[in-house]
Amino acid sequence: MSNETKTFDQKDEPFTVAGLRIDVLDEAFSWYIRSIDAVVSRDLDQRTAHLDVAKGKGKITTILLVDGNPGIRPSQIAEVLLRDRPATGRIIDHLVKAGDIRREADADDQRAQALYITEKGSALAQEVREIIRAQENDFFDFIPSEDREEFMRVLKRAYINMRNKLE
Repeated sequence: MSNETKTFDQKDEPFTVAGLRIDVLDEAFSWYIRSIDAVVSRDLDQRTAHLDVAKGKGKITTILLVDGNPGIRPSQIAEVLLRDRPATGRIIDHLVKAGDIRREADADDQRAQALYITEKGSALAQEVREIIRAQENDFFDFIPSEDREEFMRVLKRAYINMRNKLE
């Protein structure tokens, strides 16, 4: 664990994890993203274990999207989640069954679904927002405030670029 206090700009010795060199992964964005995602997701699962959005990616984003965008279509959620429609449909089914959101025929196109938050779902969305804010503070407090805006810009740019690669 000698790297715990090592900062990103120290290049005097090779980067190791658990005393091991990690080969090409040392310079692979994808390895760091997956590793960070694993830790943050595990923690978020623990923080939300008592909620309908626990376990599984996409439920939190879906409940927040439906809460903030009344009448949103499942296809729009799938686009944000970078998931296919069947996977998104399973997330929506879970939240409908739990009573957090409801489906209605879209006013403009009766063949399409429109999704709306329920009172229970609105309370859930608010609790999720609080959990996410707390987790952000707990996990990313090591990033100096002057670096946070730039880090967020890079992350958003990466997300947009990845979305474009899927189209």
